[in-house]
Amino acid sequence: MDYLTEAEHTKLSDELAKLIPERLVISARIGTARELGDLKENADYHAAKDDQAHNERKIKDLEKRLSEATVANTEHVPDDMVFLGTIAKLKNLTNNKENLYMLVGESSGRFDMDYLEVTTNSELGMAIFKARAGDVVGVNLPAGRTEFEIVSIEE
Repeated sequence: MDYLTEAEHTKLSDELAKLIPERLVISARIGTARELGDLKENADYHAAKDDQAHNERKIKDLEKRLSEATVANTEHVPDDMVFLGTIAKLKNLTNNKENLYMLVGESSGRFDMDYLEVTTNSELGMAIFKARAGDVVGVNLPAGRTEFEIVSIEE
């Protein structure tokens, strides 16, 4: 199941709301390019058709994701439980290194934060979802089976 925070749901909805009006803009570009004549060698026409296909694919993907996703209600989540939007300190029991991880529905792709993002659909995300501080979870990573201790819940 795909879980989203309220902020992630809003972000995706906003993105969808920006893409839908682009349909008219792209359609107008196609019409203008079509008026120029020979479509075989009309780069503007082909670029606009490519943009149209890309825009429609993004719209369909966002509509599908939003219709199938569950917005997590964090109102009654215990303070010591890892849930969507939680930042937890995990200790890798193989190398004893500690890192901060945030459980997210969708990765932002940013690497300049004080924590690493872990999606709910990843091996680690599924293992820590609803686990509590003090629990040890096992994860099958590409490097092999690794155990993590949930040291603390930061946020």
